[in-house]
Amino acid sequence: MNTLRLAWLLGRRSAADRGTIVLPVVAFAVVTALLLIVAGGAQAFFSWTGETAFLYQLLAVVALALLIVPLVALGGSAARLSARRRDDRLASLRLLGATPGTVTALTVIESTVLALVGALAGVVVSLGAAPLVGLIPFRGEPLGATVFLHPLLVAVVVLAVGALAALSAVIGLRGVILSPLGVRTRQTAPRMHWMRVVIGLGVVAVTFMAMSVLQLASGFGVVLTIMAVGFGGTVAVLNLVGPWVLRLVASGQAKRAKTPTRLLAARSILESPKAAWRQVSGVAMTSFMAVFAGVGVALLGVAADSGKADAQSLQLFADIRTGVIITVVASFLMVACSVGVNQASAVLDRRAIYVSLDRLGMPVETMNAARSRAVLSPLRITTIGSAVTAAVVIFPLTGLSLLVAPASLLMIAGCLAAGIFLVWLGLRATRPVLARVLADPSPSL
Repeated sequence: MNTLRLAWLLGRRSAADRGTIVLPVVAFAVVTALLLIVAGGAQAFFSWTGETAFLYQLLAVVALALLIVPLVALGGSAARLSARRRDDRLASLRLLGATPGTVTALTVIESTVLALVGALAGVVVSLGAAPLVGLIPFRGEPLGATVFLHPLLVAVVVLAVGALAALSAVIGLRGVILSPLGVRTRQTAPRMHWMRVVIGLGVVAVTFMAMSVLQLASGFGVVLTIMAVGFGGTVAVLNLVGPWVLRLVASGQAKRAKTPTRLLAARSILESPKAAWRQVSGVAMTSFMAVFAGVGVALLGVAADSGKADAQSLQLFADIRTGVIITVVASFLMVACSVGVNQASAVLDRRAIYVSLDRLGMPVETMNAARSRAVLSPLRITTIGSAVTAAVVIFPLTGLSLLVAPASLLMIAGCLAAGIFLVWLGLRATRPVLARVLADPSPSL
């Protein structure tokens, strides 16, 4: 009975923490809405027949492969935020005698409920946006009602989002269940192996070779599989290699730091390179997509200038431009949402550290400067690294001329600038969160 009463009190305190409830719900709503909208557009393409239907379906697969990994990563970030904020209280319950089953049930149920609430909100948003998406013209006419998914598919997406939240909660609970005292005293040290880089380079190399022989592949299914696995796998390994690279760079910065701001920023990254990566992973994905968008724009310019394209080819090029714009807009929506979730999560996760620094006399301006540097410094590395990786992968299909075309470079630079600006806005927007933490140092987590 005592354990059940403690669990009930845990739920009451958790419900009061509205900020960390709203953020994951909004993130899950965005994830679900974008998944349904993108899937609806792809469904419309796969219902077409004709000579150019294959090309449209191929482009739809590329867009899905580029968007699905960052969408899942955003969902994982939201799930970690909804679960991580309870680690301290759950660890306290373990120390007071609660069983691992009780702790697991509490977290999985709450995380799943928040995810399902957000997913249902995302379904409503997607239904409201579907008529507008149906007005987007492809092949000279609007997509129409073909963007509406079957209710069964919608239910599968909602359940998948809930399952993602439950899985993230269970994974995050391993430290609480195995070592509750370590959670309470923050003794979990991040570990990353150099094999991450080996695996990442291997995936990029295999994708490069696959793209080099793509024209020799026979069969619609084979080409689609190579494109989807190649691009999607490359985006996925960015999440694998990114934290290791940030840890390596931050180690050097910590050794060379000559100001409190630089030292605090480097130590913040070393405390959790994975968390530091999540702060900038959205822009890393946007940087990756920016290369594809730039090449698409350059290709359209070359086709228009040649004057040899027929009406069908011009229509295809115009549709490619429309698809590029949609993909980039979806990417920026993910970046904006990811920045808000991860920045607020980082402040709440380091509540005790910021309160201690405040009591030691560190100015709030110094904390904000260190927080900005801890994000913007890795951002420079990730944007360049992601763009270079995308260029390597797409090089066999486009050649150097399209990659360095002025239109391509301008599009890439514009996307990167917009992504960096969104992160900067996120940093500015979460300053009040830090101010509230310092004004009310009692932990609400």
